[in-house]
Amino acid sequence: MKSLVVIAAGPVLAVCAVMLTPAAHWTVEATGQQAPAGSSGTPSTADENSQKTMKAAPTWSRDVAPVLYKNCATCHHPGGAGPFSLLTYADARRWGPQVKAVTQSRFMPPWLPEPGYGDFADVRRLSDEDRALIKRWVDAKMPEGDAAAAPPMPRYDTTWVMGKPDLILKVARPFTLQGGGTDVFRNLILPYPLKETHYIRAIEIRPGTPQVVHHANITIDRTASLRRQLPNTWQDGMSGMELMVDAGNRFDPDSHFLFWKPDTPALIEPAGMPWRLDPGNDLILNMHLKPSGKTETLDAQVGLYFAKDPPAKQPMLIALERDDALDIPAGKEDFVVEDSLKLPVDIEVMGVYPHAHYLGHDMQGWAILPDGAKKWLIWIRNWDIDRQAVYRYKAPIYLPAGTVLHMRYTYDNSATNVHNPHVPPVRVRAGNRSEDEMGHLWFQVLPVNTPAHGPDPRLALEEAWMRNRLDKTPNDQVSLYNFAAALAGEGKFDEAVVAFEKELKQSPTDERTLTALGAALDGEGDWTQAAEMFRRVLALDAGACDARFDLANLELRHEKLASAEGDFEAQIAACAEDAEVRADLGTTLQAEDKADAAEKEFRRSLELAAGNLTALLGLGQLKLEANKIEDAAELFKEAIAANPNSADAHEQLARAYAVEGDAQNSLKELRAAIGINPDDPLAHSALSQELAAMGSVEEAIKEQRAALKLAENDADGWNNLGVLEARSGQTAAARADFEHALRLQPDHAQARANLARLQSGSGR
Repeated sequence: MKSLVVIAAGPVLAVCAVMLTPAAHWTVEATGQQAPAGSSGTPSTADENSQKTMKAAPTWSRDVAPVLYKNCATCHHPGGAGPFSLLTYADARRWGPQVKAVTQSRFMPPWLPEPGYGDFADVRRLSDEDRALIKRWVDAKMPEGDAAAAPPMPRYDTTWVMGKPDLILKVARPFTLQGGGTDVFRNLILPYPLKETHYIRAIEIRPGTPQVVHHANITIDRTASLRRQLPNTWQDGMSGMELMVDAGNRFDPDSHFLFWKPDTPALIEPAGMPWRLDPGNDLILNMHLKPSGKTETLDAQVGLYFAKDPPAKQPMLIALERDDALDIPAGKEDFVVEDSLKLPVDIEVMGVYPHAHYLGHDMQGWAILPDGAKKWLIWIRNWDIDRQAVYRYKAPIYLPAGTVLHMRYTYDNSATNVHNPHVPPVRVRAGNRSEDEMGHLWFQVLPVNTPAHGPDPRLALEEAWMRNRLDKTPNDQVSLYNFAAALAGEGKFDEAVVAFEKELKQSPTDERTLTALGAALDGEGDWTQAAEMFRRVLALDAGACDARFDLANLELRHEKLASAEGDFEAQIAACAEDAEVRADLGTTLQAEDKADAAEKEFRRSLELAAGNLTALLGLGQLKLEANKIEDAAELFKEAIAANPNSADAHEQLARAYAVEGDAQNSLKELRAAIGINPDDPLAHSALSQELAAMGSVEEAIKEQRAALKLAENDADGWNNLGVLEARSGQTAAARADFEHALRLQPDHAQARANLARLQSGSGR
């Protein structure tokens, strides 16, 4: 945080009083000092008023209300997270001595980071002037002043901090927490009931009876896997702190700080960074509860606020962590753990969330840049678990690839630690209970300066992070799975297969790992073994949605159309309705020449997700085949609007323009497709044919050669190049092209006929 320049209140008021003195004729006194004409050198009335103003006690209306409204009322209002309200003079007078005590000690407002070690937004740390003001007001018996001069009282919804949400999700059954015993970890399932995808710009968690909630997290179960595991009891939730759920194949919302804390019930995403909810998803409210001594009922609700647009930025959460090293002897007051992570890509750090339990004391996070410079990210000298929060930076912090992130946490397990839950102290290890310990430093980061057409840069971050975790805990299953998944996402399928197989040695029947291994085998090219892996999962669980989906797509790609159709239909019957499954079933039916049935599936997919690319392209192709060119073109344009980086959409629109005879727009779309995906041989070949039709033979030859560099075993491509070179008079080159096509495909009729024609024309 930047240091503040403090200007003392007295001189400022004195200067203002002089400036407001009525204009006068100035003369020079014998002393050489200036004074208004007629002045005797004694204090003027204005000076006396100034001194009175300086000595006058601050009032609620003029001085204190603005400070409390700005810094305290967001929590301290009726229905807010604070234990009492500070909206009225009567409220403030009642609680004034306590407000003085907690502000003088800096216990309140809750703000742990040290100034100068990270420039954070929404700093709740009171300035020295404001703290002094509150002290003077309380010491002066808390005068109200002119009530009419008070600023307007802020208004808060007594239920929702941000006003009525677009959608409110409620638990099916309230959870009853018994008064005694140790910590309770409860996972409550809140199904997303809508039939269309929405993007979430903010979320407000109301866990019910917040005084017994240590913290709460939101996780998304993309395939309702927990609900399917608990068909008869899911309404009651399930116990446990660490769950394995189907998170899907994207990083959201696991890339967002969806953590409830007493002073941050509303979580607002940065601009351009909403997260998505799809039909069939479940929100899992994971709550850490502390019994209060009496039975409590938690009737949790989650309010969702929708964004108009999908995300424009793709963040990620990464963490430094050393739970494996936490074994703190009783009485040890300076137990230290450290961790570090080298960044493989350039990033911007958006926010930070440090976490420990009651023994955490001094918590530091910094970065060492490639040039050796040190950049502080956060420093908390006096940790307090009850005031933890997510801290966002005023501006993102740029860290280039090669930067090393560091954390250094110091724990105090002595009797002098007022937060120590054990008296006398006992040995403490890592664990999920509040009386155990944790050591995490989370960062929300945004990869920058990455190639437009390469793999998602977050995969490289995930790989580096999981390698770091596996160096410390080589057999950790979550790390192994995520490491292998990152490798697969980067196209390193052989390495991914090895990592998945290593994990399976620990859990041979784990459905998620078997499914992911099947996908990696498919990526490696062993599609028959991949299909066998998916069938193995389905033998364990006929309702395994991911395995069924992957098997159906594998069958579709290898033209096992009847099997693909049956598997897609089985998935729709057994699993949550999904836009992608409907679209892929439509593609299967289209390949089987079942146009009407295919159109029905494409339209249903678009009802579920209006911008589904597969459905828009499939429906557009059906319209092209039915010679409804304008309808097809509109669908392809809609696909581009929803998916501007889809090379396929641009290629299909180019095809529609070509059928209409609009060569210029066809060329434009083909060039756009190549700009998005320069390694697509079909786009280069299509552009070559369009150029040839317009008479630009030399350009057409250039594009066809580019296509063949990418697909050198394409017999049709060599034949087409031969035709173009023959047209341009390059007879020898054309002959070589036709002969090459025939070596690749001896029965290629066109290449043989073209070669014969060329030989006949040349006199041979």
